[in-house]
Amino acid sequence: MGDSQQPLHELLSKPLWTKYLESQGRKKWASSQIKNIRCKRILMKRRARLDRSKRPRTTVERKVRILKKLIPDCESMGVEMLFRETADYIMALQMRVKVMQIMVNALSGSDE
Repeated sequence: MGDSQQPLHELLSKPLWTKYLESQGRKKWASSQIKNIRCKRILMKRRARLDRSKRPRTTVERKVRILKKLIPDCESMGVEMLFRETADYIMALQMRVKVMQIMVNALSGSDE
Protein backbone atom coordinates (compact mmCIF):
# COMPACT_ATOMS: atom_id res chain seq x y z
CA MET A 1 0.00 0.00 0.00
CA GLY A 2 1.53 3.31 -1.05
CA ASP A 3 1.71 6.42 1.09
CA SER A 4 -0.75 8.25 -1.17
CA GLN A 5 -3.47 5.64 -0.47
CA GLN A 6 -3.23 5.91 3.35
CA PRO A 7 -5.35 8.44 5.22
CA LEU A 8 -3.56 11.61 6.24
CA HIS A 9 -4.02 11.04 10.01
CA GLU A 10 -2.18 7.68 9.75
CA LEU A 11 0.73 9.27 7.91
CA LEU A 12 1.08 12.06 10.44
CA SER A 13 0.95 9.71 13.44
CA LYS A 14 3.91 7.59 12.27
CA PRO A 15 7.42 8.58 13.35
CA LEU A 16 9.67 9.86 10.59
CA TRP A 17 12.13 6.96 10.96
CA THR A 18 9.33 4.40 10.47
CA LYS A 19 8.16 6.20 7.34
CA TYR A 20 11.71 6.18 6.00
CA LEU A 21 12.15 2.45 6.64
CA GLU A 22 8.85 1.65 4.99
CA SER A 23 9.78 3.74 1.95
CA GLN A 24 13.07 1.84 1.64
CA GLY A 25 11.22 -1.48 1.87
CA ARG A 26 12.99 -2.46 5.09
CA LYS A 27 11.39 -4.25 7.97
CA LYS A 28 10.34 -1.82 10.64
CA TRP A 29 11.03 -2.51 14.27
CA ALA A 30 8.24 -3.24 16.65
CA SER A 31 7.36 -0.29 18.82
CA SER A 32 8.13 -2.36 21.93
CA GLN A 33 11.70 -2.92 20.68
CA ILE A 34 12.16 0.78 20.08
CA LYS A 35 10.74 1.61 23.52
CA ASN A 36 13.06 -0.93 25.18
CA ILE A 37 16.09 0.59 23.48
CA ARG A 38 15.03 4.11 24.47
CA CYS A 39 14.34 3.05 28.06
CA LYS A 40 17.75 1.38 28.33
CA ARG A 41 19.49 4.48 26.99
CA ILE A 42 17.61 6.72 29.39
CA LEU A 43 18.40 4.44 32.34
CA MET A 44 22.07 4.30 31.42
CA LYS A 45 22.23 8.10 31.23
CA ARG A 46 20.46 8.46 34.59
CA ARG A 47 22.79 5.95 36.24
CA ALA A 48 25.84 7.74 34.86
CA ARG A 49 24.53 11.08 36.11
CA LEU A 50 23.77 9.63 39.56
CA ASP A 51 27.20 8.02 39.77
CA ARG A 52 28.84 11.34 38.99
CA SER A 53 26.79 13.17 41.60
CA LYS A 54 27.39 10.55 44.30
CA ARG A 55 31.09 10.23 43.60
CA PRO A 56 33.14 11.81 46.38
CA ARG A 57 35.47 14.52 45.23
CA THR A 58 38.32 13.69 47.61
CA THR A 59 39.73 10.62 49.28
CA VAL A 60 38.68 12.01 52.67
CA GLU A 61 35.04 12.19 51.57
CA ARG A 62 35.27 8.65 50.22
CA LYS A 63 36.70 7.36 53.49
CA VAL A 64 34.08 9.19 55.55
CA ARG A 65 31.35 7.62 53.43
CA ILE A 66 32.87 4.16 53.98
CA LEU A 67 33.08 4.82 57.73
CA LYS A 68 29.40 5.82 57.77
CA LYS A 69 28.55 2.43 56.28
CA LEU A 70 30.61 0.58 58.89
CA ILE A 71 29.19 2.26 62.00
CA PRO A 72 25.52 1.43 62.73
CA ASP A 73 22.95 4.26 62.55
CA CYS A 74 25.44 6.89 61.34
CA GLU A 75 24.29 7.45 57.76
CA SER A 76 22.95 10.96 58.35
CA MET A 77 25.43 12.25 60.94
CA GLY A 78 27.95 15.01 60.52
CA VAL A 79 31.66 14.27 60.61
CA GLU A 80 32.18 15.34 64.23
CA MET A 81 29.38 13.13 65.57
CA LEU A 82 30.53 10.33 63.28
CA PHE A 83 33.98 10.34 64.88
CA ARG A 84 32.48 10.33 68.38
CA GLU A 85 30.17 7.46 67.51
CA THR A 86 33.09 5.60 65.92
CA ALA A 87 35.14 5.92 69.11
CA ASP A 88 32.19 4.70 71.21
CA TYR A 89 31.58 1.81 68.82
CA ILE A 90 35.25 0.74 68.96
CA MET A 91 35.15 0.78 72.77
CA ALA A 92 31.94 -1.27 72.77
CA LEU A 93 33.51 -3.83 70.43
CA GLN A 94 36.59 -4.04 72.65
CA MET A 95 34.36 -4.70 75.67
CA ARG A 96 32.56 -7.47 73.77
CA VAL A 97 35.90 -9.09 72.93
CA LYS A 98 36.98 -8.96 76.59
CA VAL A 99 33.68 -10.48 77.73
CA MET A 100 33.99 -13.28 75.18
CA GLN A 101 37.59 -13.96 76.25
CA ILE A 102 36.47 -14.20 79.89
CA MET A 103 33.66 -16.57 78.89
CA VAL A 104 36.04 -18.77 76.89
CA ASN A 105 38.53 -18.88 79.77
CA ALA A 106 35.77 -19.68 82.29
CA LEU A 107 34.24 -22.41 80.12
CA SER A 108 37.54 -23.99 79.13
CA GLY A 109 38.70 -23.96 82.77
CA SER A 110 35.54 -25.78 83.92
CA ASP A 111 36.00 -28.55 81.30
CA GLU A 112 39.34 -29.65 82.78
